[in-house]
Amino acid sequence: MNHSFKTLAAVSVLAMASLASAPAMAELSANVGVNSNYIWRGVTQTDDEAAISGGLDFAHDSGIYLGTWTSSLGGDGQYELDLYGGYAGEVGAVSYDLGVISYLYPVGDDELDFTEIYGNLGFGPITAGIAYTVDKEAGGDENDLYYSLGANFEVKEGLSLGALVGYYDFEDDSVDDYSHYQVSLTKSAGDFGDFTFAVDKNDIDDGSDIDDTRVSIGWSKSFDL
Repeated sequence: MNHSFKTLAAVSVLAMASLASAPAMAELSANVGVNSNYIWRGVTQTDDEAAISGGLDFAHDSGIYLGTWTSSLGGDGQYELDLYGGYAGEVGAVSYDLGVISYLYPVGDDELDFTEIYGNLGFGPITAGIAYTVDKEAGGDENDLYYSLGANFEVKEGLSLGALVGYYDFEDDSVDDYSHYQVSLTKSAGDFGDFTFAVDKNDIDDGSDIDDTRVSIGWSKSFDL
């Protein structure tokens, strides 16, 4: 999406770092990815251009994790830099993840940086999440809420089907709330990473093509350091 819209429609929390399950007390990992269109919370972040991304994650057996992730945003050398940390664990069959994330945009004069606190719950293939905006560099209303509900099912070994619905509730009455939907198919290629085919749609009605259905393909790979 363009930057003027991003100031009002802050992007969502990405998938957080996975907790280490190995006997070691801590784990450091890295990830890299490319996508034909960087879509976040149902809206393109790159004006429908391709993006390259990567990150580093530190996870401790205690449940504490820290990480950073960055992605290109199209022309003029603009990029996004995310910094996050939190605590994740399980209680019986329910998993939980609580944390804080800052989205930073170092290049450009627009005041786009913002920070959210978030919470996620998982049960089997179902995941529910909420994110609350606590700070915006541009000032103004900060109490935006984003809700999401997703599911991921294994179709067969190495192939999974995902579905996600999200809803953005803005504090600013002049900004229209919106919903978005995604269906994705991901194939694990082992040492060659994961390939994803996704279809995204939102119901933003501002007279532009922002609500057009978008199809994207992506590749990502994670590895221990």
